[in-house]
Amino acid sequence: MKIVLDDISGKNNLYPFTATRSVADIRVGILTIREKWEKLLDRKIDTISELTLNDSESKEVEQISANIIPSQQWLNAFLLRQNITDKNLEYPWHIFQNNDMALREDFELVCSGRTSALVSSTNKLVASENIFSEEGAVMEHCILNATEGPIYIGKNALVMEGCLIRGPVAICEGSVVKMGTKIYGATTIGPYCMAGGEIKNSVLFSYSNKAHDGYLGDSVIGEWCNLGAGTSNSNIKNTAGIVKVWVQDNNEYLPAGIKCGLLIGDYSRTAINTSFNTGTVVGVCCNIFSEGFPPKYIQHFSWGQEEYKLEKALLDIDNWKKLKGKTITPEEIKILTDIYYSQKIRNA
Repeated sequence: MKIVLDDISGKNNLYPFTATRSVADIRVGILTIREKWEKLLDRKIDTISELTLNDSESKEVEQISANIIPSQQWLNAFLLRQNITDKNLEYPWHIFQNNDMALREDFELVCSGRTSALVSSTNKLVASENIFSEEGAVMEHCILNATEGPIYIGKNALVMEGCLIRGPVAICEGSVVKMGTKIYGATTIGPYCMAGGEIKNSVLFSYSNKAHDGYLGDSVIGEWCNLGAGTSNSNIKNTAGIVKVWVQDNNEYLPAGIKCGLLIGDYSRTAINTSFNTGTVVGVCCNIFSEGFPPKYIQHFSWGQEEYKLEKALLDIDNWKKLKGKTITPEEIKILTDIYYSQKIRNA
């Protein structure tokens, strides 16, 4: 039996993150959904959006929703045809809401049966049996408390002196945590990200920067984003009421729970001291600056209150990528061009 992931049915509700990627490539926990499946099955895995099946193949293929967060327990029950409750990503706020569970499951999946690299004695470790460091990670004079959840430090990550980390937390491969950063669970600092200030219950996908002081809580940050110095978000209303979040496919605000911060799509950036209201949704390729709070919904390709022209946006993305030794790819240009002109049609 071959398993493929159905990336079609549940994709639209996960705006803005699925504007530029498959549902399977959303990061929750240490790994993306696709990476979880590949570790569980020990092979590469396709999605329906990438695969055309002929009649003979379709009889041997099991289609599973890409929105499901897989685990060894879920897979075992599925193979035995036993009933088990699916852990789904139906809306974007479900990413940070499920991150605690996903971090614990991924920690077991990634670290079980392995021995952690040596952690320098200059660090203070609490519940060290729940702390795993990959080879090449550098960390000195930090405090890590894994009493309430595991802490994973990825390959070649740099955790600078004075950082305070309380699990469950993942600091993924090649990421940098700057001096004096405070990270609460359940937080994922994705590969090649930069983290600073105060972060709580948030997911940074990869190659994004939240490098300065400011608060990020109950939030999801896409790839290649940059939060300017002092950028902060509110994650709970002053009334402690239900936070409502814009869902593009429904064309309405839906309840997301008591806490929800910032949901920001790929390639978007904020000016210094930007302050976001609870439940703010930012699209792809936005440059955010304003007096007072930005709107709670900012559509793709916004430059302040104006349109971010496609040619300018692509040039600026390439400039930002060069800072991390990368350049914009033809595939990215095609995806972003399609998003830009599709939005023009919608707005016409």
